[in-house]
Amino acid sequence: MCGIVGYIGTQPATDILMAGLERLEYRGYDSAGIATVWEGEIQCVRAKGKLYNLREKLERTDNQARLGIGHTRWATHGKPEEYNAHPHTDTHQRVAVVQNGIVENYRELREDLKKRGHEFRSDTDTEVIPHLIAEFLPEPSTPDFQHPNAFLDAVRQAVNQLHGAFAIAIICADYPDELIVARQQAPLILGFGQGEFFCASDTPALVPHTHAVLNLENGELARLTPLGAEVYNFAGERLRKFPRTLNWNPVQVEKQGFRHFMLKEIFEQPGVVRTCLEAYVSSDWSAGENDGSSAIPDQNPVAGDTPSITTPIQLGLPESLYENLEHVQILACGTSWHASLVGKYLIEQLAGIPTMVQYASEFRYAPSPLTRNTLTIGVTQSGETADTLAALEMEKRRRTGLGQEYQPRLVGITNRSESSLAHLVPHIIETFAGMEIGVAATKTFVTQLVVFYCLALDLAYQRQTLPPSRIAEIIAGLRQLPSQIELVLSRQEHYLEELAHEFDETQDFIFLGRGINFPIALEGALKLKEVSYIHAEGYPAGEMKHGPIALLDAKVPVVAIAMPGTVYEKVLSNAQEAKARDARLIGVTPMHDPEAAQTFDILLSVPVVEELLSPILAVMPLQLLAYHIAARRGLDVDQPRNLAKSVTVE
Repeated sequence: MCGIVGYIGTQPATDILMAGLERLEYRGYDSAGIATVWEGEIQCVRAKGKLYNLREKLERTDNQARLGIGHTRWATHGKPEEYNAHPHTDTHQRVAVVQNGIVENYRELREDLKKRGHEFRSDTDTEVIPHLIAEFLPEPSTPDFQHPNAFLDAVRQAVNQLHGAFAIAIICADYPDELIVARQQAPLILGFGQGEFFCASDTPALVPHTHAVLNLENGELARLTPLGAEVYNFAGERLRKFPRTLNWNPVQVEKQGFRHFMLKEIFEQPGVVRTCLEAYVSSDWSAGENDGSSAIPDQNPVAGDTPSITTPIQLGLPESLYENLEHVQILACGTSWHASLVGKYLIEQLAGIPTMVQYASEFRYAPSPLTRNTLTIGVTQSGETADTLAALEMEKRRRTGLGQEYQPRLVGITNRSESSLAHLVPHIIETFAGMEIGVAATKTFVTQLVVFYCLALDLAYQRQTLPPSRIAEIIAGLRQLPSQIELVLSRQEHYLEELAHEFDETQDFIFLGRGINFPIALEGALKLKEVSYIHAEGYPAGEMKHGPIALLDAKVPVVAIAMPGTVYEKVLSNAQEAKARDARLIGVTPMHDPEAAQTFDILLSVPVVEELLSPILAVMPLQLLAYHIAARRGLDVDQPRNLAKSVTVE
């Protein structure tokens, strides 16, 4: 959600903070601000709206401070106004704080602090934090004021009184050589430079300055000075921590000639699908002569070792996860929920395991009854989605201590292997989508689908629910997808840009799909509403006659996904029902299909592919359609209003 950047070092802080905030714009925000320590005072500048408003204000100041914190706010408590923007300060403006998260007990703290004479200037929960820290700071006239840990101890005492999920960065005018940060259930990363140190809520803000980073864990705080970084737990005990090296290239967070990040990321999909397949699909496996076993022993085993077995899919998961497996439950939100619906179809159809997909936000408060031998999968592109993490934590907690058949079996699917998800669950399947800046997920969605194909095939192989020849056939089809995606994008890009002109006045869209492509209808509708603000709904095509058909007229376009397979004729029939109500029909169909050409007014053609593999191709023109309609309307495609890339609060 909110973006945090902090700096202490030898360079002017303001420029570094602004550049960092610009690289975190994708997280979504409605106001921004910067606070620095300069000439013994807190200098705080805030602005409503986009960062250029803040930059205009900063250009009117001359601030050479070497210490500062910056923030982009996504409103939770209080309207998106300047007085609610971060950083927030205490009554005497000696302490400044930025926060990502929610302080759940802020009302009680606020009332108590008011009774002690503290004056509040905003409607936010965050403002209690600087007042609380100020309450614990020693008076300047006392000997404790000069204690080397005075500021750190004040922050530590304050965070131990906070309830909720938060990441904070704090500066104090009385301690101009210290930047204190703390984390509890919200991401915060430290960056290590030469005589300078950074903090940020996500790595893109750090990449231009350093590749040496350290992710803070829950219940940890750190003191950054020009001389180094020290990490402590909330009890005050110093911890021994070591940074890791990022392998990111700064080019990954540039548009590289594309008008928007979203369009760039759509066109990166052939490459990331290829990368994901190369990571998990064995290159040296082939179907055996018989259907009994397709495992191929290593032809050059190490002396004394048992020959290793080559399997078609190698996810790195232990066999114990699959033993006696009876159920799969998947927890996710938003686009990840749509990918999970496709995953459910694949796991059930290929591996024969009953699978349930739950909204993580609902599962937390109405969990399904415990089932035996159940694999629980959490899906989140950022690895920081608060509801998904909390649902997984609850599932882990309620199964711990039960009999062996009820023990938690947890797996995470994410694009960020270093995220909070990786610390919560023992096994991670990384999607290898690379950095995604656009708020509306595109390439992370597609790589989640690829992971589900691999997981379903791995389960099918281990359980022998598919013959090796069929597994080989599906894998061969998957390997063709990158080039087929390239073909769709090259053929549809210009066409859809022109087509978008025809929907300048459109206010509603309906998306239809059946079977494995019903989730793609949901995803197409979500993408359109996210970036264009057009009301759009996805339905199972067979449900049109049970209510939604009442919405149809000549002003409501209907997009139907009609790919050859078991439900192809059914979808065409449902489309005809919409056509009879004067709706304009747009069909995602196979190339050179005469029946589709007779049914639909507009064709978004994709290569002919078997139904099982069609979702990855079918979603491509829907992403482009959403993008070009939004771009045509002059909207902020990469940062849609009210949305955030990483939803780190409930």
